[in-house]
Amino acid sequence: MSDKRHELRYQRRKARREAKRIAAVGMCDNFERVANADSLCHAFKKSKKGVSWKCSVQRYEASLLPNVYEAKRKLLAGEDVRKGFVEFDVNERGKIRHIKSVHISERVIQKSLCMETLVPILKYSLVYDNGASIKGKGVGFSLRRLTAHLRRFYRENGNSNEGYALLIDFKDYFGSINHEALYHVLEKQIKDERVLALTKSFISAFGPVKSLGLGSEVSQICALAFPSVIDHYIKEVWRMKYFARHNDDIYIIHTSKEKLKLLLSDIRSMCSEIGITLSEKKTRIVKLSQGVCYLKGKYILTKSRKIIRLSRGKGLIYERRKLKKFCKKLSDGKMTMNDVRTSYQSWRGGFKKRFDCYNKLKKMDKLYNELFIYDHTLVSA
Repeated sequence: MSDKRHELRYQRRKARREAKRIAAVGMCDNFERVANADSLCHAFKKSKKGVSWKCSVQRYEASLLPNVYEAKRKLLAGEDVRKGFVEFDVNERGKIRHIKSVHISERVIQKSLCMETLVPILKYSLVYDNGASIKGKGVGFSLRRLTAHLRRFYRENGNSNEGYALLIDFKDYFGSINHEALYHVLEKQIKDERVLALTKSFISAFGPVKSLGLGSEVSQICALAFPSVIDHYIKEVWRMKYFARHNDDIYIIHTSKEKLKLLLSDIRSMCSEIGITLSEKKTRIVKLSQGVCYLKGKYILTKSRKIIRLSRGKGLIYERRKLKKFCKKLSDGKMTMNDVRTSYQSWRGGFKKRFDCYNKLKKMDKLYNELFIYDHTLVSA
């Protein structure tokens, strides 16, 4: 009798959640919200943050109202609003990434599409521990969840030597997403045909069959929601409490290594069905006492419940090189001391907040003071 009451209560709660989701999504699943002039103006204000110095952005802003109404006219007329890409490579911590940046006029429309429809609709399909590209979440949120999961695991099990972590990474994630499989995911949640057609047009610009490009907000949101079925499978079928995903990085913590092996086999099968390939080099099962490598850090749960946060990768090496380059640019007059100080303090603050790094920061401060000996505003570790 008790089980029956629990099931009925669960069904009532599920029905209320579904009704709330339909009410919220129904308001957002509307093409008129995307093409609204106020939405486009607001989207431009968001889009210009960090790039307002560019000539193309300044030209667009100089004729903002005509540009907004032209965008609205094209959207309502069903015309193609794509402008092509500006392609270039960036070196991100030693890894070359090919960027396909969109024109400001297209970026404004993509921003409006994401803010008014895609994010409000797709976020309801995401598990709570999916920590990327959603307002209020991000790298800091994902790392806080990892810390919380490690502490809860210790409270339940009492010994870090009895726990294991399954670490999963997708290989060439953005480049391997199949368009047809992604369209199937979008069609199940987006009912407005014009919203769906506009989203598909931005996706198809990256190629006829597969691939999403870096530099497009629509790509970022779609890549976040694409493997959501795997997240729900891990949470709802396998009942894994200590799990999170940040884009293509996943961790799952459990006491049984054999159970994690079986789960990994299921995840491989699901990834194969939707066209995602796992990185064999980065996908592995490790003991918690050896540390969980996640988002450029290594987090070790000790026998005393303490969590040691170590930096991983070549972030310190690249920062040292950057400071030496700044020193040369400063002497050549290409940078000001304020620019150098702002850059270093920004990196330093983030590094200090994320890792246990007192000694490493002291060494970096020493290098900074040697290179820029006349700057006395740096706050020491």
